[in-house]
Amino acid sequence: MDWQEETGIELYAVSVDDARTVKRVRPLISGKGWEYTILLDTNNDFKRALGASSVPLTLLVKNNKIVYRHSGYSPGAEDELYEKIKEYAN
Repeated sequence: MDWQEETGIELYAVSVDDARTVKRVRPLISGKGWEYTILLDTNNDFKRALGASSVPLTLLVKNNKIVYRHSGYSPGAEDELYEKIKEYAN
């Protein structure tokens, strides 16, 4: 994503695939050419710790604090996220 370089952020995705489907994650990442870190949460420990009731859950973290949280996806959500990233990038 071009805005990663522009804003200096680090992007992580956390897969909540379980033991039955986790083997599909690597081929999907390779096929999509995603250039960010993908982490696995096969036991949903991270999801529970965040109190995430649905996915996707988008978090913007600055100085180890969650400064923006958005649950679910709707068209245009990425634009709102981009604006928040620019707001907190400095």
